[in-house]
Amino acid sequence: MNQELKLHADTIIREAIAAVQPDAAVQRALAGKHFPGRVLLVAAGKAAWQMAKAASDFLGDRIEAGVVVTKYDHVMGPIANFDCYEAGHPVPDENSFRGTQAALKLVDDLKPEDTVLFLLSGGGSALFEKPLIPAAELQDITSQLLACGADIVEINTIRKRLSAVKGGRFAQICSPARVETVVLSDILGDPLDMIASGPACPDSATAQDAKKIAAKYQLKMSDEAYWLLEVETPKRLDNVETQINGSVRELCAAAAQTCRRLGYEPVLLTDQLCCQAKEAGSFLASVLKTHRNDGKSIAFLAGGETVVKLTGKGKGGRNQELALAAALGIDGIPNAAVFSVGSDGTDGPTDAAGGYVDGETCAELKEKGVSIDAVLQDNDAYHALEKTGGLIFTGPTGTNVNDVSVALLRF
Repeated sequence: MNQELKLHADTIIREAIAAVQPDAAVQRALAGKHFPGRVLLVAAGKAAWQMAKAASDFLGDRIEAGVVVTKYDHVMGPIANFDCYEAGHPVPDENSFRGTQAALKLVDDLKPEDTVLFLLSGGGSALFEKPLIPAAELQDITSQLLACGADIVEINTIRKRLSAVKGGRFAQICSPARVETVVLSDILGDPLDMIASGPACPDSATAQDAKKIAAKYQLKMSDEAYWLLEVETPKRLDNVETQINGSVRELCAAAAQTCRRLGYEPVLLTDQLCCQAKEAGSFLASVLKTHRNDGKSIAFLAGGETVVKLTGKGKGGRNQELALAAALGIDGIPNAAVFSVGSDGTDGPTDAAGGYVDGETCAELKEKGVSIDAVLQDNDAYHALEKTGGLIFTGPTGTNVNDVSVALLRF
């Protein structure tokens, strides 16, 4: 492993994630707001605890009570007057339903002068859920969507129609109270109705869209679930005001700033990356091969969210798979590295945030008898990267604004 490049990768990751913490974003969103009646807080998503803590620090006892629903191991301590729940992601579980029910109880019987402060971040689709079909079937359909290669917009279009709180329905439940929504975006282009499946946003997708997606991926579902696809979601909400205060653009900008400080010329390739992880890794490796003889240190950045189509039963995540796929293309290039990381600190159903490879990774794995092609076919990037020290661990970060992938050339 190239220790200099690995150290640079660790620095870029640490500083970029620190720059997109939600504290300042939440406080900016609340500055100057006037709340005439009761203020109740509901926070859902991977960054829910951090966002709720920032709101509590800013508004103090002006918030009467709150419910926080976040991923396991993401609650960093108690918050006064708030009940915090940890639940399943990316597939909802019983604790997802329990936390969501507590939130619904909190917002029951509100008056027009009351305010629900709704803090939303990526991961909310699994964490904030009251299913309209049996829980086991919802979990099965979610697993099918995650395995088939569907993108997040397609996945959430289906999820909305099987839920009592998604697709604007939570805002309807809060009526006649006002809903002040603060969003950290984890979806390319920041489509409000798709982030966490839009619990407080009118739905732009139609029943026809949902049925086409179900047919495209040949989803197995009951007649009851299919019937729900035909039920239209709310197309207008009059009691909601929404602010987006964080996105992958900020993550890429922060990473670029650190790259420049470390002596690289940063080049933003895209903040709209949306393809299969293996394809993205191969592309970044190709970019490095094109510029390997330029004689200057360059950092190529890509922000977004790739997908993995499961063909095996191994362990890994999209960022790990992207990195491992890139290793094939940069094999033997001594001054090249590729790394990719999820800003929330988790990558797929693993404890790693992402993966790192450089020009030495292929040779290291060959010495250990590991075939990268076979590993990718089995979707087992975690165990391969574990053998080379290429797993990236950050722990829960308190934010969630997509992924950033970086390809480095050092001269």
